[in-house]
Amino acid sequence: MVILNAEYYLKNIVKVHFYKYQGAGNDFILIDNRKNIVNHNDPQLLERLCDRRFGIGGDGIMFLQKKEGFDFEMVYYNADGQPSSMCGNGGRCIVAFAKFLGVIDSETEFLAVDGPHYAKITASGDWVSLQMIDVNSITSDADAYVLNTGSPHYVQLTDGLKDKDVYHEGSAIRNNDTYRAEGININFVEPNDEGYFVRTFERGVEDETFACGTGVTAVALAMAKHQNQTGHITTPIKVLGGDLNIRFNYDGELFTNIFLEGPAVLVFEGDIEIA
Repeated sequence: MVILNAEYYLKNIVKVHFYKYQGAGNDFILIDNRKNIVNHNDPQLLERLCDRRFGIGGDGIMFLQKKEGFDFEMVYYNADGQPSSMCGNGGRCIVAFAKFLGVIDSETEFLAVDGPHYAKITASGDWVSLQMIDVNSITSDADAYVLNTGSPHYVQLTDGLKDKDVYHEGSAIRNNDTYRAEGININFVEPNDEGYFVRTFERGVEDETFACGTGVTAVALAMAKHQNQTGHITTPIKVLGGDLNIRFNYDGELFTNIFLEGPAVLVFEGDIEIA
């Protein structure tokens, strides 16, 4: 019986080539799935691949797939193996990946879970400007701002952010009665000399990450509202993993032409066997 099980395993094993990218420390597994080699409807498998001790390790996993009318489709899962809302840094990384594969050159329009996205990438392939969805609503929760930039975000101004216990304080808000069912990403923000310093607790990862693209975008928009700024606005943001930039237009009601900009770097590639 053991021999039969071993034979079955060997016959059903698939070797998958993967790539590891990071955008300001937000790291992802990327797989070229244009030939539909990997069936990604297996949360336990995806969670295992994202595990930093028993798998490849990553804040999430993405599959680049064919999609009629677009250069490609971005299919993204959180580190817990569950389907996710939009991931900004993941979006920038998959654009760099598409350029690496030769799918695109310097510009692209691709499909993500929240709709079409336009992006530009430098000739060197390591700096990506990703257009995000327009935002027309920012609400309040006590002294915090709540908005959706492709994923839901809670933005709270704070002091002493360098020493803040982001894991416990972020988890407490994410799991309170208001947000427990659907979850929300918690962003703590502190002004610095050039813009803002941000630390984020991400749902799905259920931990602090080194960066969150939709999170820093939410912070930039919320701070523009907080400061009563309008017009064309550029907001540099520092995160644990480096520096990001957000630029957008705001007329006092609607945020448009929102671009999340920053690095997207190939870290390594390899093969893994999947049963």
